[in-house]
Amino acid sequence: MSFRNAPLGVIHDRDKSTLFTSEIRAAIDTHIAKYPPEWKQSAVMPALTLVQEANGGWLTRELMDAVAAYLDMPEVAVYEVATFYSMYDQTPTAKHKVCVCNSISCMLNGSEELIHHIEHKYQVKPGQTTADGRFTFKEAECLGACRDAPAVLIGKTYYEHLTPDALDLLIEGLE
Repeated sequence: MSFRNAPLGVIHDRDKSTLFTSEIRAAIDTHIAKYPPEWKQSAVMPALTLVQEANGGWLTRELMDAVAAYLDMPEVAVYEVATFYSMYDQTPTAKHKVCVCNSISCMLNGSEELIHHIEHKYQVKPGQTTADGRFTFKEAECLGACRDAPAVLIGKTYYEHLTPDALDLLIEGLE
């Protein structure tokens, strides 16, 4: 495995204890400090988020293993978190992610229409990146915005009560 073009923020070497930069370790330590020492594994989600952002938006198995080692938890427990939550990606993604909620509240309020619209207009299926590389399309199990469904998350910004036309305006605005 070659790491010559590794993104800034992640140090790639065989010693997992030094896989992260000192800045990432300090940021993870800030989250660990929020919990009793015996519960440091509770910082797994913020640790995965920090590592994913530093790695250009996705997690490698080596990075997940390093998080497990850093938090003294089984590797499989980190994989379970990283594969369960839709905010984590195990493959490279486009700069932008368009996540459409597919929970029951969103489905009853139009998310299926949004999903079909994206699939047809932009010729992309959930989990894929558009041919022009503009965005990666994902279905999210729940975005926690049931009251204002259907919800869409683009990057870190939530959009609610969207129609296909309103979603098109947001997508067209992506650089």
